[in-house]
Amino acid sequence: MSGKPPQKPTKQQAAKEIAGLRDKLNYHNYRYYVLDSPVVSDREYDRLIRRLEELERLWPELVTPDSPTQKIGAPPREEFGTVSHTIPLLSLQNAFERDEVLEFDRRVKKLLEKTEVEYVAEPKFDGLAVEAVYRDGLLVQGSTRGDGYTGENVTDNLKTIRSLPLRLLKTDGAPPALLEVRGEVYMAKQDFAELNRKRDKEGEPLFANPRNAAAGSLRQLDPAITACRKLHIYAYGMGRVAGHTFRTHWEVLQALKGWGLRVSPKIEVLASIEEALAFHDRILGERNRLPYEIDGVVVKVNDLREQDILGEVSRSPRWAIAYKFEPEQAITRVREILIGVGRTGVLTPVAIMEPVQIGGVVVERATLHNQDEIDRKDVRVGDTVVVQRAGDVIPEVVSVVTEKRTGKEKKFTIPDKCPVCGSKVYKDPEEAAARCTNLSCPAKIKETIAHFAGRGAMDIDGLGWKLVDQMVDKQVIATVSDIYRLKKPDLLSLERLADKSSDNLLAAIEKSKQTTLARLIYALGIRHVGEHVAQVVADHFASIEGIEKASIEELTSVREIGDIVAESIHSFFRQDTNRKVLRDLAAYGVKYEAPRRRAGGKLEGKVFLFTGTLKDLKRDQAKRMVEALGGRVTSSMSKKVDYLVVGEDPGSKLDDARRLGVKIMAEGEFKKLTLGHMPGSA
Repeated sequence: MSGKPPQKPTKQQAAKEIAGLRDKLNYHNYRYYVLDSPVVSDREYDRLIRRLEELERLWPELVTPDSPTQKIGAPPREEFGTVSHTIPLLSLQNAFERDEVLEFDRRVKKLLEKTEVEYVAEPKFDGLAVEAVYRDGLLVQGSTRGDGYTGENVTDNLKTIRSLPLRLLKTDGAPPALLEVRGEVYMAKQDFAELNRKRDKEGEPLFANPRNAAAGSLRQLDPAITACRKLHIYAYGMGRVAGHTFRTHWEVLQALKGWGLRVSPKIEVLASIEEALAFHDRILGERNRLPYEIDGVVVKVNDLREQDILGEVSRSPRWAIAYKFEPEQAITRVREILIGVGRTGVLTPVAIMEPVQIGGVVVERATLHNQDEIDRKDVRVGDTVVVQRAGDVIPEVVSVVTEKRTGKEKKFTIPDKCPVCGSKVYKDPEEAAARCTNLSCPAKIKETIAHFAGRGAMDIDGLGWKLVDQMVDKQVIATVSDIYRLKKPDLLSLERLADKSSDNLLAAIEKSKQTTLARLIYALGIRHVGEHVAQVVADHFASIEGIEKASIEELTSVREIGDIVAESIHSFFRQDTNRKVLRDLAAYGVKYEAPRRRAGGKLEGKVFLFTGTLKDLKRDQAKRMVEALGGRVTSSMSKKVDYLVVGEDPGSKLDDARRLGVKIMAEGEFKKLTLGHMPGSA
């Protein structure tokens, strides 16, 4: 082998290869998202996308808006513009009883002067209705339903949805010169649960249900955030279409599928309204097993000519009806309102109610979310309320039946002191949630200790969740500082902790006493303070004492610290219980290394993220190498990341990096970049 680097292809060669790669990738996206029948492995798909990215980097002028590499979002907007729908996006008439559906059928037959009508039935997705406009096969505009006539322009955000093609396929001939696609954007149940777990861990407000999560994700002013959320779309119809005619709604759906759009596999053509009712009952039986939320079935007249004859009334078409599932709601009475303190310190009001059965489950408690929700719904102790339970969502109070009030009902206000420990409650002006800021509050102590001992924090090997559970329950420890007064007899009193395991844990605890200021700050679990902010604070103030004395004005003067983070840090260090924990840690021998000022290094200003298992380096070692050269390491993917360093068995961060256009680097490349420039290297 000559060892010469491969020659850069000519522009003509690159253009030809790029066109071929895009066709292949669009086809594989179609097989994966539309047909649910991939014909290549993930590895082969990744190889194709990497080659396309490489060619587009070499010849950036060949990048086009419809390239599969462009599903990464656009620059953030200050606000959404509006889009007028050329054909109104009408809402459907709802039916909640079988008789209402039968009446719909009688009305249709009467207007059409027919005795039998063919219908198409499909699941009614609980998401956000949108319209995507394609011109000459290219996605050029996306909008929300809005009021049916005018919606918000969410073009850049829609483009990030992987199951929505940027360019239509040509499987059934050339796509139309103009196509307006109507569809429903949704978030799968599993992705919704994962998003809320992540938000809960980071102390952010949770989404109430997948529909709210999908709507909130699609309406982000920064499309890069939308790109990181796992949204999906099903197409269910058309607006205008140029150059193509169709006889039935079923033909429309097959054409959409042929052009690469995702259509529900559960849609059926039915010979009568009785078959449509049977379809409804069958889908209802499958509802809880589906990976997404549905709230009913939509029944449409299949013949498009007949749809035109039927027309619409008010804001609903006469040719379709939504047969909704029975709401999972019930009416009961609020006996009292209690406050629960979550693991991040959030105070959540909970209504204790007279037991009522909803969806086959007896419900006695329902969340009231926060004070803003209590005030908005005007929920009082003694009120008769409507309670809802849908899927895996915690039961919640939907509304108050004010007609049932007697005058004896009592208003409720969340206390300004934690009901568990008595510490002052902090209310972020930017959020609805109220929080207990006491590090040693018993209600949040387990989470606090587990975080304190975790990787990235004090890194106490062997002190995991199960052991923390035992220690707190058996009152072996009550604060994070108690970890450092543990003796061997304390550990031997715990289940499944033998002599050697106790010795190993004590050694790990002793080792953790030597740490860095940034790790210690992060370990304290201060609201809004992740690893990066902890490093910024450590670099600026250089000591715990310096942070304790800092005013809000001094904190906000630090680069990357805004008002909310500054208020959170300031509030934390004003708590006497928190200051006592810090004094105790120092008394037990916890010492931190003062940060070394770094400036002008080779990696100054560069942000790194690691995924997978590194072969030759430990993650902490790699992090120190980056920091020694002036760079920083983050724990989450965003468009601000400059390099993703990939080890063995990488996680979802690799996919996110590709979507966001972040440079991907193997461990060998990382070592070449850093080792030759480390202080003291030759």
